[in-house]
Amino acid sequence: MSTEWKQRPEGGGLFAIWLIRNIGRYGGRRIARVLLYPITLYFLIRRGPEREASRQWLARALGRPATLWDAARHVHTFASTILDRVFLLGDGRIDVSRRFDVTVRGLDELHGHLDQGRGMLLFGSHLGSFEVLRVLARQRPEYMIRVVLDKAHNPALTQLLDALNPEVAATVIDGGQDGPGLMLAIQDAIAQGALVALLIDRAHPGGQTEPAPFFGEDAPFPTAPWLIAAALKAPVTLGFGLYRGGNRYELVFENFSDDIVIPRSERATAIPALIRRYAARLEAVARTAPYNWFNFYDFWSRD
Repeated sequence: MSTEWKQRPEGGGLFAIWLIRNIGRYGGRRIARVLLYPITLYFLIRRGPEREASRQWLARALGRPATLWDAARHVHTFASTILDRVFLLGDGRIDVSRRFDVTVRGLDELHGHLDQGRGMLLFGSHLGSFEVLRVLARQRPEYMIRVVLDKAHNPALTQLLDALNPEVAATVIDGGQDGPGLMLAIQDAIAQGALVALLIDRAHPGGQTEPAPFFGEDAPFPTAPWLIAAALKAPVTLGFGLYRGGNRYELVFENFSDDIVIPRSERATAIPALIRRYAARLEAVARTAPYNWFNFYDFWSRD
């Protein structure tokens, strides 16, 4: 399996991310978006492996050879969502509903569980902006939302989040801790009725994976999130925050399972079946928003 994303440096580094943050906060989103063009050019010139991974992905997703212009559009989409984190994760002084046009689908099923005070797992991916989930948190402040984030792998973004909104930062569950510690933290949050959000598309070094068909070829998907869901017997919903250009986002929720209950003797077959089902849904949604794919590495490669 490929875990090369772990070895790549964080895109832009601390200075670039803080520069975007300050320009966005003090110059406004419109001025900051103008600067995304030189940032995109810099990324295309300096980050060769990511540029090539972008073109390989787009060739699969678009069904034709990807041009340099396609790769530029891909990187610009990613940069746009990074900039919007400044506003989506802000301290509450910015009216997100007025600044962004967010369409939400599938919210009724999500409310059905949370309105009963029952915790649940929200499985996301590096497709689009997961931070747009904060729109839901502001619309329904009574909901407790906990996001699992590997702080050690994203130090610049972690510091940005701490500075933007310490209250939001305090709700983050560190995904870089050891397995038992992470499991207990998620279990405690679920027991308190929280919505626990995880990104589950990337395989971590040393983690167990299962191959599943994805855009015409088997790709490795981690098994740990599904083992957690089975152990907690918690409802699972899929979440996608798709950037549609300008100030438009589409927040999509899909009920995946009311409960994942798997006898230990059946896990060898049940877990791969769940992963294949998830990969099929991820592919279907990714086809509607190919430039939202933010895994800038060879997702299918094998060591």
